[in-house]
Amino acid sequence: MSKAKQHKLTVLVTGGLGYIGAHTVVGLIESGYKVVIVDNLYNADKSVLNKIEQITGVMPVFYPVDINNESALGLVFKAHEIYAVMHFAAYKAVGESVTKPLSYYLNNVAGSMVLLKVMKEYKVYNIVFSSSATVYGSPDSVPVAETARINPASPYGWSKVMIEQVLADIYRAEANWNIAILRYFNPIGAHPSGLIGENPRGIPNNLLPYIMQVASGRLPHLRVFGNDYATKDGTGVRDYIHVLDLVSGHIRALEYFMQTPHQLAVVNLGTGVGYSVLEVIETFKQASGRDIPYQIVARRDGDVAEYYADPSLAKKLYNWQAQYNLHDMCRDSWNYQA
Repeated sequence: MSKAKQHKLTVLVTGGLGYIGAHTVVGLIESGYKVVIVDNLYNADKSVLNKIEQITGVMPVFYPVDINNESALGLVFKAHEIYAVMHFAAYKAVGESVTKPLSYYLNNVAGSMVLLKVMKEYKVYNIVFSSSATVYGSPDSVPVAETARINPASPYGWSKVMIEQVLADIYRAEANWNIAILRYFNPIGAHPSGLIGENPRGIPNNLLPYIMQVASGRLPHLRVFGNDYATKDGTGVRDYIHVLDLVSGHIRALEYFMQTPHQLAVVNLGTGVGYSVLEVIETFKQASGRDIPYQIVARRDGDVAEYYADPSLAKKLYNWQAQYNLHDMCRDSWNYQA
């Protein structure tokens, strides 16, 4: 029996009704933790709460609170004996961040600082932070290790770098913090129940949600940006990771706090395997039984040929590695969409 099941430790999940946050809430409950969610519902829906209850049999405590609201956040901490925070709450559209940088810095960076201030006030010193492989920008080489150059290409990426810096400075200044910074690559997939998954608003930016909208008839075809890269079939190669693998990575990071006090870990979560756009299309066709019409169009500015993780540190520190393959990711995504 885990320590969580023995003590019923409480974890606060910010952005806990979003795509990755909701799956993590399910994983935490199934691992024996009590969960408190704060989410301002900017990019999430309250109906996800009922779906979490359907999956787990537990209705988590929920507060419709924005992390920038210090007084409201303080009341949440006051009402619960919180052991750790998993911090997902953020604006996350790379393209939008270029046109609305101030909004991204105010929400992502300033909001995180309010959260950290309240955590310190209530003596909660354990945090798992949802960072992103976008902090690396265009990598000098692949696979990308945690020691790679930091060079984000968008305000979204820079907002993650800034929060990482704040966390590192707090860790150096104060001896009681445990901090995990998890940089993940391209999360896809959905819960096998089909009850929760990714449901982007408008035309999606990411490949798999775009493919699903084509498969379901909401969009006529997929645009493939470039087929003249120096890759196996000329299309861009990326590291896709099942959202449930991300969940297990977060829970392993939390458990590591219990074993190794006062630590700061910066860890990639990826499969270490790169899949091309055409491989993803073909695998999704097999998993869904649907045709995916596509058109080859010009490359997008800033896109790189290959981008995949070196996940060896996660294996070394957390004994974690991805368990799901691309077919699993496509099958579960379609199961949620269909």
